[in-house]
Amino acid sequence: MFTDSVELTVSSGKGGQGCVSFRREKFVVNGGPNGGDGGKGGDIWFKCDNNTHTLSHFQKKMHIKADGGAPGESSNMAGKSGSKRVIIVPPGTQIIDADTEEVIFDMLHDGQEEKFIEGGKGGLGNVHFKSSTNQRPTYAQPGQKGQIRKIKLDLKLIADVGLVGFPNVGKSTLISTVSNARPEIANYEFTTLTPKLGQVNIGDFESFIMADIPGIIGGAHEGKGLGIEFLRHIERTKILLFMVDLASYRDLKEQIETLKNEVASFSEKLGESKYAIALTRADVVPADEIEALVNGFLELLGLEATKHSKLDFDSSMPYYIQNDPDATLGFDITLPYFVAPISSAANKNIEPLKHALFNLVQVDRK
Repeated sequence: MFTDSVELTVSSGKGGQGCVSFRREKFVVNGGPNGGDGGKGGDIWFKCDNNTHTLSHFQKKMHIKADGGAPGESSNMAGKSGSKRVIIVPPGTQIIDADTEEVIFDMLHDGQEEKFIEGGKGGLGNVHFKSSTNQRPTYAQPGQKGQIRKIKLDLKLIADVGLVGFPNVGKSTLISTVSNARPEIANYEFTTLTPKLGQVNIGDFESFIMADIPGIIGGAHEGKGLGIEFLRHIERTKILLFMVDLASYRDLKEQIETLKNEVASFSEKLGESKYAIALTRADVVPADEIEALVNGFLELLGLEATKHSKLDFDSSMPYYIQNDPDATLGFDITLPYFVAPISSAANKNIEPLKHALFNLVQVDRK
């Protein structure tokens, strides 16, 4: 089960009680106090781990506690400190204060560790309280209580490219074709119920991460459909691939305007992301209709079809692509980097699409 938000209570360990003890040995006259200190309580830590992909393992752990420190012992022996409790979370998890909504940590990188709360200090044994006027102290400190915090864990997937489109537009088919992701694919809307990540390989040594989220409908930013619950999974994504269905009963203009409006309404920053447009299901549209459809769509965007491209898009179908995505070459982030008809099922323009997206990712990583 995919779970992307949970609320927890976490407690650091209580410090151990100091010991009240006196030296009692044969042939030792007037042995003094020798009670040891209590051990320190365990700390609470968070660790980011690439092998974890969901927060579902927290659903039945509503209160996570670190171990308490052991009490002190006689002969000035300190108690054992409590073990720290390390909470494993997937990359992209935010640790948020449940009361103030403040983001305490943003766990982004594999192996990242953050100390959250300290365990309580151990109490001092009675050896610390001896003096010239109190040579037989019968008092030792109790251990300090641990801290208790209520938090929320919020998972937002980390990807280079996010797929945005209406339900049943071909997002799952595309990500299964170009990456190692294996989402469910079927001919009905809302097949995808949870976000999916896939690694897209470019040659032997280069790759980027693609994210597929459930389909968006008008009003998604207000919670309609699967709505806002999964829109936030592309919030970290700086490059969007809008997928517009050439064979849909929805008008092409309606699709792109609705998608862009929903993204911008959900997040102003996300609405200003670099983007490209894939016109899907080109294989089911008659060849003599594709040219008119694509040219009409480009005209709607104020663009003209590109005559040449080093990315080798299929020249039998119109497409548009900017210059190489580099500021020195005049790359305009307010316009799509490319607009191209594709077919995942028929493998049309899929390789050029991968390389065009990788070009855009490379610029964003600089």
